[in-house]
Amino acid sequence: MKLKLNYIKLPLLLIMVGFLFGFAKKRNEARKVNEVKVEFIVGENLYVTEEAVNNLLIQNGVTTSGIDKEILDLNRVENLLNDHDMIENAEVFLSLDGKLQTKINQRKPIGRIVGNSSFYLDRNGRVMPLSPYYSARVPLIVGVDSSNVDTAYSLVDYIQKDRFLTRHITGVKRLPGDKFELEMRKLNFSVYFGKAQNIALKFNNFKAFYKKALQDKKLGTYKKVNLQFGDQVVCTKK
Repeated sequence: MKLKLNYIKLPLLLIMVGFLFGFAKKRNEARKVNEVKVEFIVGENLYVTEEAVNNLLIQNGVTTSGIDKEILDLNRVENLLNDHDMIENAEVFLSLDGKLQTKINQRKPIGRIVGNSSFYLDRNGRVMPLSPYYSARVPLIVGVDSSNVDTAYSLVDYIQKDRFLTRHITGVKRLPGDKFELEMRKLNFSVYFGKAQNIALKFNNFKAFYKKALQDKKLGTYKKVNLQFGDQVVCTKK
């Protein structure tokens, strides 16, 4: 008799578990999205704000309330955010308590093109519009437009990744023949770089020159420093 009761209890237990699971699942799906939480990568400046992200979602029918979790298309929400001019990548997911959470990685400018039009060059070598919320402190790039921005990318990207160069170089000027001249912070000489080739070698030579000239207190005696030859630094005194 006891064995028969055990056989009966097991199916009943399975039925109850299945019922409770289905009930919980249905109840969870019926819950509404009650809040949108926007999180930006720590340490980045806000080229796009939380308010702008919320407005974008509201304008496209993704509101903070009134939408069932089961009909919310997370892929569509991600695509909306990734299409934004200031966003490089966005991840979207729903928490158990009904919050729509977004983790946003913004695009990062490494240079600012100035001329007939003004825009940023981002870390992936793409054109990035200026932000109405924040102005990046990056080198100014002259002589470049959206059709030839790639000619300056490798040079500006190298500068951005080097602490010494980022601290001292404030401008990059493109000259005829895709050659470049650099503007230095608080120094009265120009740096003729030549073509964006052998970049690491040229800058290593420049660093060695700068260190020696600084030690000898001669930085103020030069009007032009030429790096175009790659294996040497040619200086012209005032």
